[in-house]
Amino acid sequence: MPDAYGKRDRRIFWIAFLAGVAMVVGYAVYTLWPSSPPEVDTASLGDAPKVELTIAGEAEGKVVITLRPDLAPRHVERIVQLANDGAYDNVIFHRVIEGFMAQTGDVAFGKTDGNGGRAGMGGSSYPDLPAEFSDEPFVAGTVGMARSQSPNSANSQFFIMFAASPNLDGSYTVVGHVTEGFDVVQKIKRGDGPNGAVTGTPDVMTTMRVID
Repeated sequence: MPDAYGKRDRRIFWIAFLAGVAMVVGYAVYTLWPSSPPEVDTASLGDAPKVELTIAGEAEGKVVITLRPDLAPRHVERIVQLANDGAYDNVIFHRVIEGFMAQTGDVAFGKTDGNGGRAGMGGSSYPDLPAEFSDEPFVAGTVGMARSQSPNSANSQFFIMFAASPNLDGSYTVVGHVTEGFDVVQKIKRGDGPNGAVTGTPDVMTTMRVID
């Protein structure tokens, strides 16, 4: 009898141990490769505007971004202005890095009707914006404004994070969060090499509209 109880105890121990290992591994996978963005409390943002992107290519579907005028009022105003102008329509995702982010929004050279290989080098006809850095972290689903080495050079281009990247925190302007359609974002065609330049036929924002 004592031996039988010992075997049962050992079985219980190993079952509990393996279950614990599974939980730890599962948590690590979820943390490192999130399937959906962390929840963002957009209810507290009141009348924050939203934009809806229709994406075509390897990714097909709609993505809703809730903008953050509480963090970056000038940048949000620019995004809304360009969306209302129709400037973002038919702009490609020209730089997409696996496990990092997808960049788009070059309204000057990023159109699907031909860009001469200059996609990513342009902006809009409006002036560049002064930085509006904040303590908001860059996590999966965060939307940030692209810029050159100058902090005050953001204009029209933006990027959507696939995963957290703390090295960007406080150095780039957070302008919004994906609140619907992150599964579509994850399917955007990836680029090549360390710079993530997309070759062949890139995915495209066919439309971008203000919906709220």
